[in-house]
Amino acid sequence: MIVYDKKYDVIVVGAGHAGCEAALASARMGQSTLMLTINLDAIALMSCNPAIGGLAKGHLVKEIDALGGEMGRNIDATGIQFRVLNTKKGPAVRASRAQADKQMYRLRMKHVMEQQDNLDLKQVEVTGLVIEGGEVVGVDTKGGVRFMGKTVVLTTGTFMRGLIHIGLVHYPGGRAGDLPSIGLSDGLKDYGFDVGRLKTGTPARLDGRTIDFDRLEKQYGDENPIPFSFSSDRIEQSQVPCHIAYTNPRSHEIIRSGLDRSPLYAGIIEGIGPRYCPSIEDKVVRFPEKDRHQTFIEPEGRETVEVYPSGMSTSLPIDIQWAFYRSIEGLERVEIMRPAYAIEYDYVNPIQLHASLETKLVRNLYHAGQINGTSGYEEAAAQGLMAGINAALRVQAKEPLVLGRSEAYIGVMIDDLVTLGTKEPYRMFTSRAEYRLLLREDNADLRLREKGHEIGLVPESLYQAFVAKKELIDSQLAHFSRERLAPSAAGEELLEEWGLVGMQNAISYEQLLRRPEFTCQDLSRIYPEVMELPEQVREQIEIQIKYQGYIQRQLEQVDRSARLESTKIPADMDYSSVSGLSTEVREKLIKFQPDTLGQASRIPGITPAGITILSIALKARYGR
Repeated sequence: MIVYDKKYDVIVVGAGHAGCEAALASARMGQSTLMLTINLDAIALMSCNPAIGGLAKGHLVKEIDALGGEMGRNIDATGIQFRVLNTKKGPAVRASRAQADKQMYRLRMKHVMEQQDNLDLKQVEVTGLVIEGGEVVGVDTKGGVRFMGKTVVLTTGTFMRGLIHIGLVHYPGGRAGDLPSIGLSDGLKDYGFDVGRLKTGTPARLDGRTIDFDRLEKQYGDENPIPFSFSSDRIEQSQVPCHIAYTNPRSHEIIRSGLDRSPLYAGIIEGIGPRYCPSIEDKVVRFPEKDRHQTFIEPEGRETVEVYPSGMSTSLPIDIQWAFYRSIEGLERVEIMRPAYAIEYDYVNPIQLHASLETKLVRNLYHAGQINGTSGYEEAAAQGLMAGINAALRVQAKEPLVLGRSEAYIGVMIDDLVTLGTKEPYRMFTSRAEYRLLLREDNADLRLREKGHEIGLVPESLYQAFVAKKELIDSQLAHFSRERLAPSAAGEELLEEWGLVGMQNAISYEQLLRRPEFTCQDLSRIYPEVMELPEQVREQIEIQIKYQGYIQRQLEQVDRSARLESTKIPADMDYSSVSGLSTEVREKLIKFQPDTLGQASRIPGITPAGITILSIALKARYGR
């Protein structure tokens, strides 16, 4: 094995969405970084749907951006349709989503990576880790070169022992058109990691020239598209529509006729698939009472005819795919350009990780993305960002950055993974966050920008713009609490329109805005200057005033749980010597090895009494 003549601070294995964020984070924090990938032309490739964001996923992208990551800026520059979902619901569950020009997204990210200081990119397959004294010190590659590094971040996606299925035909692949990674997961098993098997799938790519779009329902983006990134002023590029189509009873009959050749139902696929993104055959079997299923026909870019039928993933044989796609109204003549397929791949149970995403078994080794059992570009990118940050902080001999459940959806996701593990692909939902009114898309910068600046990811110019925004919000909130509308100054017509007839005392602007249907637009009739404020500032003022009571209650809940979250459990804690713990609680603690009392309290089977006993033991032994 030839040893490369340059030693790196951080080596990132994989160039998907997790790998890109990890490599950029460590390089931007000043660490010499190497990113290794099987195919340099597939950097940030969207293997499945050509979109970023969605319910809860949009929150993750905003948080990535607030911390100084790249995903938000990349979609803002390459998106072709932007929409805010759940606009009629409360601010906690509103979510941004954008269709991407798939190739432009990949090419822009590749350009950003190539221009980044402190970052080297190399095309090579990693086959094993170099471990000395319980620490990772490098990686070995198929080409016979060993690269040495102080830390390693594994972001392997679906490549570890990837196996593609189309009907009863299957062959090795990391995704369609790419080779799998062979050897790395076997090595992880040898080191004691709990390696499992998961499955995901993707729809066919269809030839848009063979679809009658006039017979489909058009779906347009927002008239005034809102950027993902807090540093993007506006979306400059023109938008394109998607289209809505539906399966029908004939489609379902065709699908059922092919189930005997489905690898999913023939027992060929071992891996567990995503619960919340089932294949079309799964939908037909599990919901026989439904006579149709919706699909969004999404363009893959401006300069291609390929379209993506969202929600129509399948591993059925190709002849069944032809028939069932053509049974959909408007798609009777459709041609498949790339067949749908399922893919099985290896992952490592994330309970073997600390909250920093460093593995518990091997020091200085970090895991991020689908290797941790998650699904989705956004979940992967968020983990990659945190793993890259913490690898860089380790090199700098600093404490890791760990986000709490009350601070970010990123914190919720990582805590779920490292505390509970997963046996199926994990997807982020707003319902997973107990403090979701605090964790809104709109305030991600207010929650996380400071942290991004402290670690060196948010440049000074962006940080100063953020500080100015925050100061303006605070000053306006103070102004609105002071300024009052006197009955004599309002006029009878306005008082009647606002339902204030008979008002005896002056009412503050804050009290006016607290009314459910009252907006800054209404307030402008007595305070015109409010409409001169930036839209993001007006939005924050309205939300913080209207939801002040609810927000305060959640902050009080956070304060009550803070002691548990901050009480650390030593890595060498001997649970067998803690008297009073039940056998079940003791076994769970030994298996999961929680880092804090907060983590321990969320492990299924751990009782409040068990936490109390553990807390007393920690205080007696360590003064905690």
